[in-house]
Amino acid sequence: MDAPPPSAADPVILDPAAVARFAHDLAAAIGAPPAGPIALAVSGGPDSMAMLALAHAAHPGRVIAATVDHRLRPDAADEAACVARWCRDAGIPHATLAPDRPPQGASIQAQARQLRYQLLGRWALDEEAAALLTAHHADDQAETFLMRAVRGSGPAGLAGIRRYWTWHPERWEGTGAGEARGLPVVRPLLGWRRATLRALAEEAALPFVDDPSNTDPRHDRTGVRALLAGSPALDIEGLARAAQHCAETDAAIAETVTWIERERLCPAPAGERALDMAGLPRELRRRLVRRAIHHVRHHAPAAEGSWSDSANVEPLLDALEAGNGATQAGVAASARGDRWHFRPAPPRRSA
Repeated sequence: MDAPPPSAADPVILDPAAVARFAHDLAAAIGAPPAGPIALAVSGGPDSMAMLALAHAAHPGRVIAATVDHRLRPDAADEAACVARWCRDAGIPHATLAPDRPPQGASIQAQARQLRYQLLGRWALDEEAAALLTAHHADDQAETFLMRAVRGSGPAGLAGIRRYWTWHPERWEGTGAGEARGLPVVRPLLGWRRATLRALAEEAALPFVDDPSNTDPRHDRTGVRALLAGSPALDIEGLARAAQHCAETDAAIAETVTWIERERLCPAPAGERALDMAGLPRELRRRLVRRAIHHVRHHAPAAEGSWSDSANVEPLLDALEAGNGATQAGVAASARGDRWHFRPAPPRRSA
């Protein structure tokens, strides 16, 4: 990016079929044509710049964009400025978002993701956006599927990158406080290949930069990406379809759990949860336990500890199935036979 990059003031030529495909995929992911501003997360890479150009062509005047500078690389500020210039020339409102301090210590990528969605989610909600779009594609999905398969994930994990999910600030930030509105997060490019998006960005002369972290051997995803690139038998599109099948299976199980939850609820004080677990397989118990913890934390904003939908609840399940009690994420769980009770844990005594 040493030379002056192209700008949106230059003619941007996109294949009308690609624009129509994007509009169709976005509407299909949301369930209807989006109403309201369409917020885009744009890193400045070829995938997100292609998405930005496609969205602007499909929905002119309705796109807003943001770039997150995690403050991890000196070049990140220049990359965000490049996106900002292109958006300015195209008449697209743009914001550069940055945390107060960069992620530090172990699991830098996981911390960066947590910060990224926190910043983007709050920004999009403040802008009253209809949805937040990210540029995840089929190659990302295949990589995620393999990474989670190696870790022994079940259907929920193997579903990989969701085409549509709702971001709730209180659940993401682990506060337990209620919020009036969630934010749809949509991935309209999950059916697109990385090479297709890069070719689109190059043909349209869009400015973009390749993130060096994508080739950093310290990250697990880099090794999986190299494995896929060197193994033609590992079909990217086939792996992405497998993830979609897992997503459909997970959704069907979730609907079943909702029905079982209604049938198995027992009387309990407000803000607590009691469930009859008699005869239920462990997978259904696992999901009901997660829902019970979320219910209690939702009604107890001061609950201690952090919580996420991916938190490990296996030790808690083991304890309850053995008839013992345990505490997780500020929720005390106890078992009396097949009846499991969840309530806010008492505050810890300070030393």
